[in-house]
Amino acid sequence: MNIRERAEEREYQYLSPYASHSRESKGRARVEEECDIRTVYQRDRDRIIHSKAFRRLKDKTQVFLAAQGDHYRTRLTHTLEVSQTARTIAKALELNEDLVEAIALGHDLGHTPFGHAGESALNEICPEGFAHFKQSVRVVDRLEKNGEGLNLTWEVRDGMLNHRTSGTPHTLEGQVVRLCDKISYIHHDMDDAQRAGIFQEDDIPITIRVTLGDSCKERLNTLIHDTIRNSYGKDKVEMTQEIGEAMRELRALMFRSVYNNPVAKKEEEKAKTMLQEMYLYYSKHPEQMSGEYQKLIAEGESKERVVCDYISGMTDQYAMAKFKELFIPAAWAVY
Repeated sequence: MNIRERAEEREYQYLSPYASHSRESKGRARVEEECDIRTVYQRDRDRIIHSKAFRRLKDKTQVFLAAQGDHYRTRLTHTLEVSQTARTIAKALELNEDLVEAIALGHDLGHTPFGHAGESALNEICPEGFAHFKQSVRVVDRLEKNGEGLNLTWEVRDGMLNHRTSGTPHTLEGQVVRLCDKISYIHHDMDDAQRAGIFQEDDIPITIRVTLGDSCKERLNTLIHDTIRNSYGKDKVEMTQEIGEAMRELRALMFRSVYNNPVAKKEEEKAKTMLQEMYLYYSKHPEQMSGEYQKLIAEGESKERVVCDYISGMTDQYAMAKFKELFIPAAWAVY
């Protein structure tokens, strides 16, 4: 018996009956020879970490555009925090940590530059629409490895596609990531908002603080412990009604006070205009995109979708550099 087979056997010995066992995966779109060391979900995790899209997350906005300071979250640090919180819960619930980690690391691969402002910009202007959760799956199915994709397992792709609030993951591991995405961004975005001076602890209603705690650390601890206690040994991952409602109220407060705050959002219209102008330009001049994207059009992909592929894959800095190159006269660029 090789190392992978021993790992698969240990899953049957130690994981919950409701966990996703590697040996029972629904598999990949293209059949591959099994690795003698890693399970299928370990291989998926490794493929995601080594992808170009994953590396680009380090230069993509989480919430605050052009934040002044080294401690503000990026899309990559958000991804890592989701992964760590999800692994903590998965381990306690005796679920498959490798599957959880792969889903968490891949869930935002399709995010645009400039955070949700970029996503909104492309969704508004592209006739086919744009949603980052769908784009994340498209990245691993079609865009990585020069159009070959990463050929991930069904379970990882399902978790990535369904990580949004209205999603319905088909595995408990996917449910863990879906919940931890919200837990993570609520708390680290609140931390960043306090750092930016646009939100204070006293802005949180006392009813929420009594229920969840008086600091980001306490609230995070409450949500994680409640999820574990309420989900252990069950076929569904969820919080108690009281804690879940308090988290929803906290999330709604974040939308009112931070995500829609004029200070946090003052540059977003500029960012949206940049991306939409580039969308129009590349729609007229697709030959100006990188060769790998021109190849997709030649292979029958719609031009509108490929232009979104190209722009959504950009980092913040690269998008600004391309906009400057396309629309700012060279003689003015020094000013």
